[in-house]
Amino acid sequence: MEANQNKLKILLNKVPELTIFFWIVKVLCTTVGETFADFLNFSLGFGLTLTTIIMGIALFIVLILQFKATKYVPGIYWLTVVLISVFGTLVTDNLTDNVGIPLETSTVVFSVLLGLTFLLWYLSEKTLSIHSIYTKKREVFYWLTILFTFALGTAVGDLFSEQLGLGYLLTGTTVVIIIACVFLAWKFLKLNGILAFWIAYILTRPLGASLGDYLSQPKTNGALGLGTTVTSVIFLIAILAIIVFLAVTKFDAMAKSETAETNQGNGGKKNVLTQTVVVLCIFLFVGIGGYVGLSNKIASQTDSTQATSSVGKSQADSPQNKLAEQLTDFVKIESDMLNSVNSNDFASAKKGADNLEHQWDTSEPKLRKMDGKTWTQIDGTIDVVLAAVRSANPDASKSKSALDNSLSILNGANK
Repeated sequence: MEANQNKLKILLNKVPELTIFFWIVKVLCTTVGETFADFLNFSLGFGLTLTTIIMGIALFIVLILQFKATKYVPGIYWLTVVLISVFGTLVTDNLTDNVGIPLETSTVVFSVLLGLTFLLWYLSEKTLSIHSIYTKKREVFYWLTILFTFALGTAVGDLFSEQLGLGYLLTGTTVVIIIACVFLAWKFLKLNGILAFWIAYILTRPLGASLGDYLSQPKTNGALGLGTTVTSVIFLIAILAIIVFLAVTKFDAMAKSETAETNQGNGGKKNVLTQTVVVLCIFLFVGIGGYVGLSNKIASQTDSTQATSSVGKSQADSPQNKLAEQLTDFVKIESDMLNSVNSNDFASAKKGADNLEHQWDTSEPKLRKMDGKTWTQIDGTIDVVLAAVRSANPDASKSKSALDNSLSILNGANK
């Protein structure tokens, strides 16, 4: 009787089996979360706020469908993952660009929120296994956890790849190596399966984001330059093809045996707690060590730049003048863009936007280190400029207004 009940619970589980397709689609969804958000924000010119509102409404509607479903439905489940990936990305982007919260703060806050969600989930349900999502309460915990993993992954990925200057490709490669180490620890060192799963799940976010940026960003950024539109379309088609395959074959909906379910956790509670503490210590050591090392490297580059600057010592020591004479190139780029817009030459203006984005991203670690508050303010105006100029149907007056505002901020900080 109990065995039949266990089989029924597995059949009612709202989450797919952990096959190779699960991880492929997860990375694809994560990549789309990065590129599709940029597509709506910049390519269509919706802006960060409107994009967030649209994606929030879409996610709410799809979550209703997901909760109404009585079993795992591939189309609904993976659409929810795609939308929560986009929304989680936008949450972090809004905190960084619109509110001005540093990525370090976002990383700490989302880490704490994720940890508290895991703790409350376990205290309430006595398990964190994704093979036990057959009640509404567990599903709420599950999707809340997923949201925080995407938000945290975005913060960590942006922190290392952009702010600390590690780059998209190197960040992605680093994440792949870490995931491989986790897999080997699970396979040969008896790392708890549930713990290994959630570590890998969190890490696929910066992996997918790095992949998306590497494919979509301009070649001048050291990327492939496919653009957000092409990249989003390619990955959405791939996701759709796999989902159709899974819906037809039911490959990821086959019930696991009770033994397989039991083997998901290797060892007793005390052993799992010990493993969790050890893993957290390792990640803290590596993460903080990497952050400090990269920050010191940027600081040395910043000191070198300031030492060769023509700005007087009294000015250089003043916070509001730390960026003085460091922004001349950006003023020139935006001035040329404004001239192109005034001439109704949006082809040239868009090329200028690509150059602006590349130069700004390249200089981010150094400039942000000099004056993070002013950098954030300027970064917000540049995002508006990029969205206006790159719009599918750019509006001249809107583009002029965005450029005038950004130039005003740039010139003020450059004096």
